[in-house]
Amino acid sequence: METATVEQRREQRTNLAWPVSLWLPEAGRFFNGRSANISRVGVFITVPMTTPVRPGSLVELNFPRTDTLAKEKGQYARIKRGRVVRVDRQNTLEDASIGLGIAFE
Repeated sequence: METATVEQRREQRTNLAWPVSLWLPEAGRFFNGRSANISRVGVFITVPMTTPVRPGSLVELNFPRTDTLAKEKGQYARIKRGRVVRVDRQNTLEDASIGLGIAFE
């Protein structure tokens, strides 16, 4: 018997593979990762499996910009604050990473 998955996203996601730095105040340092998809209200990223994060953690995300975009916007990064709402360890054995669902604040 198949079970139906209920979509809980409030906004449409766009696939976006982009480097991202995750500031984790609890650890007092950055962890480098990569975005997988993004929307107006959140993002899904992958980070090393050694990142000490759990659901509920407050984080800051640093999305670096290209030189051209930085000149246009006046800064070299887009920084967003968020809260980890999901930790996905499904691919840990394949590529030593964990996935994080982060809701923007």
